[in-house]
Amino acid sequence: MEPKHINKAEILEKLAPLIDNTAMRYNMIPLEVDFSKENGKWFLRIFLYKEDGVTLDDCENVSKSLNPFLDGIIPVKFYLEVSSPGLDRKLKSDKEYIIFQGKLINLKLKSLIEGTEEKQFLCKILDFDPENGLKVLKIDENKELIVPKDKIYRAQLQIEDI
Repeated sequence: MEPKHINKAEILEKLAPLIDNTAMRYNMIPLEVDFSKENGKWFLRIFLYKEDGVTLDDCENVSKSLNPFLDGIIPVKFYLEVSSPGLDRKLKSDKEYIIFQGKLINLKLKSLIEGTEEKQFLCKILDFDPENGLKVLKIDENKELIVPKDKIYRAQLQIEDI
């Protein structure tokens, strides 16, 4: 029998140090942890990052390491999914802007910013500062721009040729 109210924020707060420590043990960084209900079933999804790529073995190792502890934290039946973020991931956190520094992104703005007449363009992340925003190199014009965080509608990794 499922409890009437599930405090997702509280569960995620308890899971955070466990997931961080487990990922760190395998030289990975958790980019996103999501605990949500879909079609009547609960899912715990963990997206991991490693500079040289996350393998199936990495996901399996993290799953096996976490499994013994999760039932004590999560009071309902759930499905665990551990995966890499994907080659064309939408960036969702400050941490990701820092991790993916030097990578190409498709950037879509909520409104125009100084230095460009376009609301969507390909650029490379040069730097990120939570106060000032995202410093990027606009590829087609080879021009540096500062994009305030509140002007970013969507930032998505560009799949680069290998």
